[in-house]
Amino acid sequence: METRKGALEKEHPDTLTSTALLMERYRKQGRWKEAEELEVQVMETKKRALGPEHPDTLTSIADLAVTYKNQGQWKEAEELQVQVMETRKKVLGVHPDTLTSIANLATTYKNQRRWNEAEELEVELMEMRKRVLKAEHLESKTDTLTRVFLDFILASDHNLPPVHSPPTLCRPPVQSAPY
Repeated sequence: METRKGALEKEHPDTLTSTALLMERYRKQGRWKEAEELEVQVMETKKRALGPEHPDTLTSIADLAVTYKNQGQWKEAEELQVQVMETRKKVLGVHPDTLTSIANLATTYKNQRRWNEAEELEVELMEMRKRVLKAEHLESKTDTLTRVFLDFILASDHNLPPVHSPPTLCRPPVQSAPY
């Protein structure tokens, strides 16, 4: 890593990747202070190079918050998690990364026995997930019907059987059992 730092600028993606790999090794070994030092460096570099609202910068901030949590530094972790959550809400809206940020902050509140704050976030998270799942569900149904329709049109143009079976719109008749 030191060789890369000397050969390349600190902001270069290869340098950041090497630093992140070393940081991850420290985390796995429970070397939290060493990991924290590297995470702060990476976070500051990404803020400068990419900006404070860039997804990679927010991921670095979230990683540092995890390290703080693992060291029992709840206040520091919470401050960073709130920052990440609010920025992701603003920049990404309802997005998987935003949902993860909300869940992480709720967990931090629960670990501190701040039940009401955790509950508020979990309710918000549940509502957001309902919207996401509803949209995905409708989209997947639309995609399936579109594929079946296009298959049918293409197959009929070339006298071929359709690849996808048309969806069953009605239940098959129930056969009565013989007496």
